[in-house]
Amino acid sequence: MPVALEIVSPEKLLLSRPVDMVVIPASEGDIGVLPGHAPMIVMLRGGTVSLYEGDNVTDRLFVGGGFAEITPERCTVLATEVCPTAELNRADGERRLAEADAELASLDANDLVAEEMALERAQTARALIETIEDVLAGGH
Repeated sequence: MPVALEIVSPEKLLLSRPVDMVVIPASEGDIGVLPGHAPMIVMLRGGTVSLYEGDNVTDRLFVGGGFAEITPERCTVLATEVCPTAELNRADGERRLAEADAELASLDANDLVAEEMALERAQTARALIETIEDVLAGGH
């Protein structure tokens, strides 16, 4: 019995299909979701969602953060940003990181909210670059 997986971005439902397993980049580390998983809601960090059929990865998507709701039958990923890894662009990741770093350097030291948001953008850009390097190296 597979896990019903749904991946949703702010714009639309991107994917809805059964998988044997999905590995998601939770904030505390990667989580493998199989049928019968304990119910939980987890925060996501930027990273790769890997979809499995048997022992094979069939698809990989980059998520920029968000949440995942896991039940014994379903995994719903509510991502702030989603992109198939084949469509990722290293130059875009490096541009995003440079912009976030420049913003951090120019912030007023007392603007903690803006600092947190810029740090989050920088972390997402680093995760994007890391995901691209992993894909180029043939990793999962």
